[in-house]
Amino acid sequence: MKIKLLITILFLSIFAFKQSSAQGYKIKTIVIDPGHGGRKPGASGSFTKEKDISLKVALKLGELIKEELPEVKVIFTRKTDIDVDLYRRAEIANEANADLFISVHCNSMPPGNKHIKGVETLVAGSHRLKEQDAAIRENADIKLEKNYKSKYDGYDPSNPSSFILLSLLKNTFRDKSIKFAKLIQNSYISRDERFSRGVKEQGVLVLQRCGMPAVLTEVGFISNTEEEKYINSQKGQSEIANSILEAIKTYKKNIEVK
Repeated sequence: MKIKLLITILFLSIFAFKQSSAQGYKIKTIVIDPGHGGRKPGASGSFTKEKDISLKVALKLGELIKEELPEVKVIFTRKTDIDVDLYRRAEIANEANADLFISVHCNSMPPGNKHIKGVETLVAGSHRLKEQDAAIRENADIKLEKNYKSKYDGYDPSNPSSFILLSLLKNTFRDKSIKFAKLIQNSYISRDERFSRGVKEQGVLVLQRCGMPAVLTEVGFISNTEEEKYINSQKGQSEIANSILEAIKTYKKNIEVK
C-alpha cells in the first residue's frame, strides 16, 4: 500500500475522532450517489437498467431531504446519465466534508436465481472473502476507467484478496456506518414490509475511500420480475426514498451532540 494512502488513512482517523467528539456537532452535508451511469449501466433487468433506477430513487431522496431537512445540504455525485469514476464519487464527498454518504444501487442474480428478492445495505469491510460477491460486482466498473490500476494503487476488482489491501480503512467509520445501515434496513421492513437480507460488510471500493459514515443500499433485485416492477414504479421509488429519509432523520437525531 502506498505511503500517501497510509497518510490519508491517518488523517481521516484523526478527523473522524475530532468530528465525533466536537460539541454542537450537526449533520450538515449529505452526499447521495446514484450508482453507475453513462457507459456503466450496472445490472440489467428484463426492461430496465440499474443506472436509471438508482438515479430516479436518488433524486427523489434528495428532494425529500431538501423539503423535510432544509438545514442539510444535499450534494449529488451525478444528477444525469453520466459516467463518474468510483474514486471521484468518494472524492466529491471528502472534498465537501460530508457527514453521510449514501450510494443507491439495485441488486442482481444470475439466471437460475431470479426468484431471490429483498433489500440489503452494505458497509465497508473486508470480512470473509468468499462472501464478497456484491463487492466484486459493484467494483467491476473500475475496469472501464482509464489507468485504473494506477488510480486505485494496483487494486484488481476480480481478485477478492485485493480487499485485504483496503482493510485498514474499514474501522474508522465502521460503527456509525453499521448503525445507519441498520436503520435503513429497519425502515424498509417496518414501513414497506420488504424482505430484509440484512446489513453486510463488504469490500466496496467507493465506501472504503469515504472519510465519513458511508453505506451502499441495494433497493431490490432487478433480476426478479416482481421487484423490477416495484423499483421502477412511482409507488416503489417513493416508498424507498421515504424509508431512507426516515433512517436519516433517526440517525441525525441520535448522532447529533446537543
